[in-house]
Amino acid sequence: MNISYKWLKEYVDFDLTPQETADALTSTGLEVDALTEVQSVKGGLKGLYVGKVLTCEPHPNSDHMHITTVDLGKGEPSHIVCGAPNVAAGEKVIVADLGCVLYDGDQEVTIKKAKLRGVESCGMICAEDEIGVGTDHSGIIILPDDVKVGTPAAEYYHLESDWIIEIDVTANRGDALSHYGVARDLYAWLKQKGLQTSLHRPDCDAFHVDNQDMPIDVEIQNTEACKRYACISITDCDVKESPKWLQDKLRVIGLRPINNIVDITNYIMMAYGQPMHCFDADMVKGHKIVVRTQPEGTKFVTLDGVEHTLGTHDLSICNADESMCIAGIFGGKGSGTYDTTRNVVLESAYFHPTWIRKSARRHGLSTDASYRFERGIDPNGVIYALKQAAILCQQLAGGKVSMSIKDVYPEPIKDFDVRLDYEYCDRLIGKQLERTTIKNIVTSLEMKIKAEDAEGLDLTVPAYRVDVQRSCDVVEDILRIYGYNNVEIPLTLKSSLNIQGEEDQKADLENHVAELLVGCGFFEIMNNSLTKMTYYQDSQLNKYSWDTTIKVMNPLSSDLGVMRQTLLFGGLESIVRNVHRKNLNLKFFEVGNCYQFHAEKKTPEHPIKAYNQSHHLGLWVTGKRVEGSWTHPDENSSFFELKAYVENILRVCGLKSNTVVVKKSDNNIFSDGLSYETHQGALLAEMGIVDPKIKKTFGLDQDVFFADINVTDLARTIRKIKFEFKEVSKYPAVSRDLALLIDKNVEFSQIEQIARKTEKKLLKKVELFDVYEGKNLPAGKKSYAVNFILQDDSKTLTDKSIDAVMKKLIHQLTTQLNAELR
Repeated sequence: MNISYKWLKEYVDFDLTPQETADALTSTGLEVDALTEVQSVKGGLKGLYVGKVLTCEPHPNSDHMHITTVDLGKGEPSHIVCGAPNVAAGEKVIVADLGCVLYDGDQEVTIKKAKLRGVESCGMICAEDEIGVGTDHSGIIILPDDVKVGTPAAEYYHLESDWIIEIDVTANRGDALSHYGVARDLYAWLKQKGLQTSLHRPDCDAFHVDNQDMPIDVEIQNTEACKRYACISITDCDVKESPKWLQDKLRVIGLRPINNIVDITNYIMMAYGQPMHCFDADMVKGHKIVVRTQPEGTKFVTLDGVEHTLGTHDLSICNADESMCIAGIFGGKGSGTYDTTRNVVLESAYFHPTWIRKSARRHGLSTDASYRFERGIDPNGVIYALKQAAILCQQLAGGKVSMSIKDVYPEPIKDFDVRLDYEYCDRLIGKQLERTTIKNIVTSLEMKIKAEDAEGLDLTVPAYRVDVQRSCDVVEDILRIYGYNNVEIPLTLKSSLNIQGEEDQKADLENHVAELLVGCGFFEIMNNSLTKMTYYQDSQLNKYSWDTTIKVMNPLSSDLGVMRQTLLFGGLESIVRNVHRKNLNLKFFEVGNCYQFHAEKKTPEHPIKAYNQSHHLGLWVTGKRVEGSWTHPDENSSFFELKAYVENILRVCGLKSNTVVVKKSDNNIFSDGLSYETHQGALLAEMGIVDPKIKKTFGLDQDVFFADINVTDLARTIRKIKFEFKEVSKYPAVSRDLALLIDKNVEFSQIEQIARKTEKKLLKKVELFDVYEGKNLPAGKKSYAVNFILQDDSKTLTDKSIDAVMKKLIHQLTTQLNAELR
């Protein structure tokens, strides 16, 4: 937001320098990003002087150029070749001296000595448009005879420099998106500092209705989207170039002057924060304005010639027959104000911020008007702005106000009632402020004190302060005017001893695992928790459906429309980005929250229970594990490589293999996968090969292996696990193998689970080392070769005890799985 220093001084009295003003605004929370000295004319007319043409002779090699000598008041006259038809001896003119820089849009032209048709020229006699003081190019500027030769052009045109204060206005401060809005904060700051000041703006005493020749009726059909709509008609307008003072005000803050009517509406918006629109009255068919939504699929062409498709969620300003404007965002083609326009209708309204924001995002439009409506304007400033605009139309365009103001305001927006307790204020600030200081600050911010008692104040906050509706908001306002730097830092440090909590333990776990993964060559990535709607909207995912997706109510775009249910898609986006840049061999990990909605858990008493947030660790492996090594042949990454990483993480966290149940995963993000669960059924991790259908949607050809570890459940599972150092057993371990003939539907995890339940003391490890399916086996059967490691920490195992254990194992496997020894 660009604020003019000189313009600001029209509303608040102060003697601060531009830099002091910028510092004051920053201290109030309106952070100043830049402070720049500017002129209403680019370049400040530096190097331009008043000169007198002493001689003017025809150019021997041109039929329209003249060779002149011009006195610039510097001694020797300058020889200048000029092509203007109105150059003549004795005329006072504006001359660009050598070294002067002129501007043609963004291009700079430096005046140098040059030969024109063989004659040397040492300067340039200028037209209005060449120096930026007008648009005329029919000839050079001819000045009155009494102007002194050598006078700088900036002095002749009374050009004064101004300062642009560029403010980064936060999204909650829609009230500060105008010069008067900034002036209000500066006024409160000056009052708090005890400086002499006053806040003022023009009154509306000059407003009057000339006649009732053009009444316009207004009907609001959608009172939710349009809370207030006012308009007035102005007839017999002379649409022309704006006066210099108005053009200068707009140019200095970066707006391009168009014509006096349009410039007035832009001036009002930048001065008081009320966006306005001016319609050609001839376009208002039936002399009626209807504020309504459009049928789905309605085509509408905006002023820039782009066609948009409107629907029931887009508010329009219509005449009796058709739409003229997308409310609060963009005018329609043909409905604007042009040089041929004689009668106009001025609009001043209050539109619901959410409606404007959604429409603007939906159609990819962002205007100065929508920017303000989205953040909330002053509903009580609608009529003031309309009257000020009408007064300017009368003064600058000679128009006549041809109707009384039509103001439709079905349900007036009320101010906010807030209770402020002094004790709460002191506690939040960390310092006890004088009660008179608190009252002075809130009143200087235009809050009204309804009632006061020993404990605090009952306040009425103006409706334009949409960010101040709670007592903590009022405290924030008090503190920013009082000054954050005025709250002393205490010299004593107060602390308390705390035991490590669950979140601390989880953070330690994450750091430990992250170090492990980085040591294995992984890179950490971070993706947005907001993700694309299409990932879940049309998917056939059994665990991440559209019904369990948490939707964002006011998404910035469809790419940020829902909360992620899984880390998978963000990681695949990162992989795609790298693959497109020829970085094919990747190992990524990410730690972040995932979110799901479960409607069945929602109750009237506890609606929040339907929303679940859990912390997850995602691992992605793709490409080659080894490539270009002279010591090792190229080797692709594999399912088993990722499996090793997952099981190492579980092992590092203190989970022994006998405490985890490994099963085939039923999650269809995998074409083939495993799940790791506790014996109580808590899902700790899932891993596998990403389904080819998902890969295809991302345009990936190479295999991607993904693992999802639920850090929340993992931390809960290992919370009571204690790590103990244990002496390495002095007694040898014994290895035994079994070749089992089993049904094809039997999984190794079932064998392992049965074995560990059968022998809990001596069985240390169960491993599958061979699988055979093929000839010489009965139909529907397969052969597993399984290794069992037995060890007793207190004695050496005997053949008798070993055989007893193996017999128990064989018996249980035969009984439960119908297994046979080969």
